[in-house]
Amino acid sequence: MTDQTLAAAPPRSGLTRAPGGIPPLVWLAIAWLVGMIAVALLADLISPYSYTAPNLRNRLVAPGHSLHWLGTDELGRDVLSRLIVSIRISLLIAFGASIMSAVIGTTLGFLAAYFRGFVEQVVLMLADFQASMPFLIMALAVLAFFGSSLPLLIGLMGLFGWERYARIARGLAISASAQGYASAVTQLGAAPTRVYLKHILPNIASTLIVSMTLVFPEVILLESGLSFLGLGVQPPMTSLGNMVGYGREYITRAPWIMLAPATTIVLTTLAVSILGDWLRDRLDPTLR
Repeated sequence: MTDQTLAAAPPRSGLTRAPGGIPPLVWLAIAWLVGMIAVALLADLISPYSYTAPNLRNRLVAPGHSLHWLGTDELGRDVLSRLIVSIRISLLIAFGASIMSAVIGTTLGFLAAYFRGFVEQVVLMLADFQASMPFLIMALAVLAFFGSSLPLLIGLMGLFGWERYARIARGLAISASAQGYASAVTQLGAAPTRVYLKHILPNIASTLIVSMTLVFPEVILLESGLSFLGLGVQPPMTSLGNMVGYGREYITRAPWIMLAPATTIVLTTLAVSILGDWLRDRLDPTLR
């Protein structure tokens, strides 16, 4: 194969790259996620109606109405207003749980890499236990026993997926500790906390960020499933899964009640997955 043939070969992803080396599909994913975050932050300002205000005279209005673009639900509540607030609640749970899971897993991974021996075996045993347990069943049991509240839901979701961060952080920390820069800083008298937080963590942050983008859509789907089953976000508060759960009873008469939040869930998880795959390809040197 000649150099000219190699130069004409298409990129591995098969996507036409835009300026800056970012494929158009990734730009669409970024634009969607930025839009979702903007909607979540400005929910109180852009909601046309109160998401809890019923209007029985306007029950089950179809989408396209001049006053209700996405229609109304069984109580006459504006679907667009409820969708906007639901995006804020679902993203709050997903972001809070993902960050909590990353902090817990990375901390336990660093402890396992530093102490080794008994501590490492305990962390790995807990990680194996967490990975083997059906998390949805455990979450259902906890919420059914203690009741559902937003702080409890975020804390419970924060325990999802921590074992992935723990394994990654442990392996990368052990590898980094064996390299020259970590050993040199340790020999200079730096405390272990400084070595791990100032030197090792920045070098493995890209891998942890990619892992977070993979866990984030799973947290959204898990919260949606719990809310769909009635043990997630409780009324009068609303979430995307909560809207899908209430809309299933009207799927034949008013499908827009369920389709609007369901479409948002699908597009959001798809956008995060696309962004995560692209970040993995860009940040992982073994895939270049």
